[in-house]
Amino acid sequence: IDELPDAFRTVFVLRALEEFSVEETAAALGIPEATVRSRFFRARGLLREALSKEIDLAYGDAFAFAGARCDRIVAGVMAKLDENEI
Repeated sequence: IDELPDAFRTVFVLRALEEFSVEETAAALGIPEATVRSRFFRARGLLREALSKEIDLAYGDAFAFAGARCDRIVAGVMAKLDENEI
């Protein structure tokens, strides 16, 4: 939220966090209601985009089982299972 442009952040905080209505936000900021709607929509889009990038990076690191690394892990697990057979 801190990385949003000021105009978007202010509207986002009032609408999403403080739960102001469109009308209340417009009155508090002295801007048209249509501007409140537009800025709130754009702020949510920017946040969605930023969070998506963060999630993609974290997801890739968390589940990085590809190619040779995956084969080594599977081989190691299978070897341990074979050792423990009764």
